[in-house]
Order: sequence, then C-alpha cells, then structure tokens
Amino acid sequence: MLTVNGDGDVVERQLAGGELACVPCGGVLGGWGYARPRRVRVPAGPDVVLTPRRARCRGCGATHVLLPAWCLARRADAAAVIGRALEAAAGGAGFRAVARLLGRAELTVRGWLRRFRGRAEAVRVFFTVLLARTAPDPVMPAGTADPVAAAVSAVAGAAVAVAQRWPQLGQVPVWAAASAASGGLLLAPGWPPAGRNTN
Repeated sequence: MLTVNGDGDVVERQLAGGELACVPCGGVLGGWGYARPRRVRVPAGPDVVLTPRRARCRGCGATHVLLPAWCLARRADAAAVIGRALEAAAGGAGFRAVARLLGRAELTVRGWLRRFRGRAEAVRVFFTVLLARTAPDPVMPAGTADPVAAAVSAVAGAAVAVAQRWPQLGQVPVWAAASAASGGLLLAPGWPPAGRNTN
C-alpha cells in the first residue's frame, strides 16, 4: 500500500508520468486496475465510496494499493474523523464522550483510542523527528504528562512544518499529513517500526 494525493486525476497523471515509486525497490509504478470499492465515513455529509487505484512496479513486479492520504488503512472512517477523536481524547475526553461527539459506536472509538494510546510515545517520537528534520527552525511541541496529548501535539507540529517547508502543497489538513507520513498506517499493527526513516 502506498499513500498518494487525494485527487484521482493527479494520481493518474503521476502514474502516466512515472512519478510514483515502488517503496521496496524504488522502481517506477504504472497503473494496474483498481482495488475493491469501500465506503469511507467522512466528518460531514454522506459516506464516500472509494475505489482505490492499484499500481504495479515495472522493476520488481510488486503491486500496491494507492490509498488517498485522507484515508487510513483498514479503517471505515476518514483520517479527519479519527483525528478529531484523538484530539478530543488529548483534551481529556473519554471514549464514550468522543463517540457521542462523532456519532460513532463506542467500541469503534475505544479501539482507536486504545491502539493510539498503546503507541503514543512511538508516534510522538516519529513525528517529533519528522518536525525536526522538516522545519528549518523547528519549534518543538510543549511537553505534557499525557502521552496521547504529547503525540497529538507532535503530529500537529509536524503538519505545520510540512506546510511551511513545501508551501506549494497548499493547506494540508493535519490528519491527512499524519496519514501520508505514516503511509496510511497510523493505527495499523506494527507501526511505527523501529528505526523507520521519516524522510
């Protein structure tokens, strides 16, 4: 799986122009059909039916699902929805209050928060390193005793640094930036792997 621009026309142009690279080998990716459609719940409005593009490496032959950066792998909710839940939890809200706020099932929200809390320190470190490597004069997030709040603060700081470093990207939503930086794996098992390069 590879996280890509949320605009399908841009992704098609990138595939046609050989601008997308295979993560394992660095080879050029070309179009290779589509993954199965899936329904994604967004913050407002009706669900979005997403049919992710697939790509195949011209070098090693590996195939990849191209997931828009506004999504997270294996989640029925958009990154912005899950991000709002994490922000509310960082502010001290419990899973029941967050579930009511978002109109989501309590068990779903509890699962998000448990997964994130279990890796909060690793997420904080990953995004703090990304911030330090990206910003020319980085302003580190304020320290906090709560690991979820510290991780959410690091994610937000890294998103600001990315927007400042590459203004041509325009306004990148915080949780789309977090999804892109994590390869869509922010809540996936085994992420972030030890020693992952944030460049």
